[in-house]
Amino acid sequence: MDVTMPQLGETVTEGTITRWIKAVGEHVDADEPLFEVSTDKVDSEVPSPASGYLAEIVVPEGETVEVGARLAVLSDAPPDGSAPTPTPTAEAAPPPAVAEPQAPAPAPAPAPPAPPAAVTAPAPAPAPAPPPVPPPVPPGTTDPDAGAPVVTSPLVRRLIAERGLDPGAIRGTGEGGRITRRDVMAASPPPGAGTPAAPARPSAPGGDGAAPVTSGAPARGDERIPFDNIRRRTAEHVVRSKATSAHVYTSIEVDFDRVDRVRRAHRDAWRQREGFSLTYLPFVVRAVCDALDDFPRVNASVDGETLVVHHDVHIGIAVDLDHQGLIVPVIRDADGKRLRLIAREISDLAVRARRKALSPDEILGSTFTITNPGGAGTLMTLPILNQPEVAMVSTDGVHKRPVVVEGPDGEDAIAVHPVGVLALTWDHRAFDGAYAAAFLRAVKQVVEERDWEAELA
Repeated sequence: MDVTMPQLGETVTEGTITRWIKAVGEHVDADEPLFEVSTDKVDSEVPSPASGYLAEIVVPEGETVEVGARLAVLSDAPPDGSAPTPTPTAEAAPPPAVAEPQAPAPAPAPAPPAPPAAVTAPAPAPAPAPPPVPPPVPPGTTDPDAGAPVVTSPLVRRLIAERGLDPGAIRGTGEGGRITRRDVMAASPPPGAGTPAAPARPSAPGGDGAAPVTSGAPARGDERIPFDNIRRRTAEHVVRSKATSAHVYTSIEVDFDRVDRVRRAHRDAWRQREGFSLTYLPFVVRAVCDALDDFPRVNASVDGETLVVHHDVHIGIAVDLDHQGLIVPVIRDADGKRLRLIAREISDLAVRARRKALSPDEILGSTFTITNPGGAGTLMTLPILNQPEVAMVSTDGVHKRPVVVEGPDGEDAIAVHPVGVLALTWDHRAFDGAYAAAFLRAVKQVVEERDWEAELA
């Protein structure tokens, strides 16, 4: 049976095969991970639709295809190495068949023509019947019969162009001799070797200022790391965001003493019951939802010259993928959920995000985003808006600091409380500074004054 590119979300139209988990000839069980695919929404493992043997890989790693495209073939029996199943073997068989008929052709002729037969023997060189076989190779690829590997993936072609490599000099290890992303990386100069173009022109050192760095011995400390799919998508998104919105930043200091008292009182019982720690983040999410009710324009997006206010509150939570990228799963209808449920969803989404177990629909549709670098002890982070949203909050590190508090007798006193900064990035097209400041103040008041003990009851 054929394995096809699945529909990984309503708005996803194509995907890039980043890794085949199984090799040709290996057995795979139904629902066992078969390959990894990367889309503009999410990277995920795709399970096998049935049990069987992987008889053929049609789309190699690094190639991008549309939803529904044929990716591989599963068979009930292990593929026979001598069978003409693999396309490369089938293509290799015809050449000898063509060469043999031409040798007998001169044989029927009289003995004198025998010498011409020897002359005719070289003729097969221009007659490589194999050249007609490559027509299936898409435009923009190299000719496999001309001695160069096949390049079919837009991603691979871009990597080759970026590194200034010659496709003909790269050995393709993919199906049919196709060049994969790994082949390009293997052919790229080692870390610190600089751009590949310079070594090809030893006379260049006298040119521009960069030439001496790329000639001779590798420059110590330099390393070229190509963007993977998630890094490239993130880069495109943030650059587009900066070019789209009028970014402004407002911050406020928040006393987390009341939150911290509840956290410490319930810490052990919470972890034993829920299986994860109760952090400051769920409290901030709950406070943001309450404040959005009074400041609806913060929960909005800009459409041309119109502000679209969203009455549904879907909170995106930025999750770090072990320093290998960032993804924003969504807590839907967060304004109708209590603290305990919000904390559970945050933990669940984060765990599944790092396992690449989220569906595309779980990272779509956020109306307001919260990023949480505070675990690293940051002071204040100024995030870039998650388009098309008009606001985003950063929850930074909470540290013990001396603060002025009012004592029981009405006198001011100095106390040590856990204090942190909430930073708001907002789009000046949507509202003005006074509105942004009032929203942050409302969030601060909820954090500092709410009866959080009752939330956990």
